[in-house]
Amino acid sequence: MKSVLYILGWILNIEALFMLLPIGTAVIYREHEGIWFALVMAILAALGFLLTWRKPKQMRFYMREGFVCTALGWIALSFFGCLPFVWTGEIPRLIDALFETVSGFTTTGASILPKVEFMSHCSMLWRCFTHWIGGMGVLVFLLAVLPMVGGSNMQLMRAESPGPSVGKLVPKVRATALMLYRLYIVLTVAEAVLLILAGMIPFEAICTAMGTAGTGGFGFRNDSFMSFSPAIQWIVAVFMMLFGVNFNVYYLISLGKLRDASRCEEMRWYVGIIAAATALITFNIAQTGMRLADTVRHAYFQVCTVMTTTGFSSADFDLWPGFSKALLVMLMYVGACAGSTGGGLKISRIVIAVKALLSYLGGFLHPHAVRRVRFEDKDVEASTLFGIYIYFIGAFVIVVLSILLVSLDGKDLVTTFTAVTATFNNIGPGLAQVGPTAHYAHFSTLSKLVMIFDMLAGRLEIFPMLLLFYPPLWKETVGDNLRRLRRRRRSRNADSVA
Repeated sequence: MKSVLYILGWILNIEALFMLLPIGTAVIYREHEGIWFALVMAILAALGFLLTWRKPKQMRFYMREGFVCTALGWIALSFFGCLPFVWTGEIPRLIDALFETVSGFTTTGASILPKVEFMSHCSMLWRCFTHWIGGMGVLVFLLAVLPMVGGSNMQLMRAESPGPSVGKLVPKVRATALMLYRLYIVLTVAEAVLLILAGMIPFEAICTAMGTAGTGGFGFRNDSFMSFSPAIQWIVAVFMMLFGVNFNVYYLISLGKLRDASRCEEMRWYVGIIAAATALITFNIAQTGMRLADTVRHAYFQVCTVMTTTGFSSADFDLWPGFSKALLVMLMYVGACAGSTGGGLKISRIVIAVKALLSYLGGFLHPHAVRRVRFEDKDVEASTLFGIYIYFIGAFVIVVLSILLVSLDGKDLVTTFTAVTATFNNIGPGLAQVGPTAHYAHFSTLSKLVMIFDMLAGRLEIFPMLLLFYPPLWKETVGDNLRRLRRRRRSRNADSVA
């Protein structure tokens, strides 16, 4: 438990460091709201110091500690991150501020703000910066800057990173985390520069690049990107697609291993699905009388924003024909590649599950044949297949229960279903009352709490959050602590007798 608190302390220290960005923005724009960010920074630094001033002797992490630390870390990060919104009065209700902040850190982009343009520059930047932090993960950042927990730190990366499995790009986990963040920063800066060259002002370009990099979706205009030029929309759409690619591919490209990068099966499926969905929606919405160039751009933009679970919009797709809307809803569940900043179920999981289904069906024809499931030119291990099946079951249970609870608000089925779908898959906009031009402020407190859980569960691959609500975990934790206390007492009694 001490090691978990130690990691939580460093998470608070890092969040205090991140507060420097909105404070600096407040100084530049002379906004008094920066005072509240400074106050939160002081609180975070004080709590972080108390939890980290003495490093525990035992810092070995196992899967249980990694999952618990990840879940509690993201909850703490979100709670303290929402306080500036409450204290500045820009989002006065705590539940609304927490919803907005969780939506930011989980890169969901679902907002309760009906008029986002009225926010101060420092709050706006912090809101978009939460996407950038959450996209790659705060624990990955922690591993990149601090050599903390020896060989066990892979458990932290596994607990936070999206996808069915996580491996090292280079022999050491810290070097892997550094490599990931270097690639992340380079792509973010490249997009910001291109947006500025396309005519966007620097502040908006930085906010957009952060939101795109984290595949988040928070904008600084209520109409998202509908009022921007086609050139800016194309740049954002292309970078949304790029951030949905597994970062292992970029690492191979940086090493000059282009052939190995091109062999990535998941990336081929990813590009193929985007191309096919764009063509189908282009054909479908062309019947509305829109120009061909506009239909291609809007179709590609919306496919990329939904597929990568970013949540930006170049058009109100809630007004499109039913086929296009149904296809976009299905793409919400597909998601991006494993090892990217995108959400959803992940293409790798779906492809492996389909191959496993085909293999099972083949078993009826040839019962004695040895059938294997292969992905990325490797045999998929039985443990990986089992993990994927359990993930699908867990995701299904969470979505069904969430829909039932949110339906208590009495809203129509399309609104309820797509709101849960959009929050669990970290997308943001849904359909009907949560469409691209709508917001989530009209939901009840219970529904917002359910969707806050859904956003965290979806971003953290469900298991860390489910483990927090698993009674045997806390029973064993309390039992372990009691046994340690008894051993210490016996040791002290033995020393006093001697």
